[in-house]
Amino acid sequence: MGIGNIGIPGLILILVMALIIFGPKKLPEIGKAAGETLREFKNSASGLMNDHEKKDANNKSDKQEQQ
Repeated sequence: MGIGNIGIPGLILILVMALIIFGPKKLPEIGKAAGETLREFKNSASGLMNDHEKKDANNKSDKQEQQ
């Protein structure tokens, strides 16, 4: 249940604490920034995986040509 071992009550507690600490006006900005950071990280990781797959494909074709 939930994310990892946190669970739903833990997530609710974290959200309430964030609301108290940052206030209702800053929370959407923080969420947006976190989402953009996560999206950028996923795009970078995806790009690295694609580069790695291209290298593997090139190595396989090179080996087939040598045979």
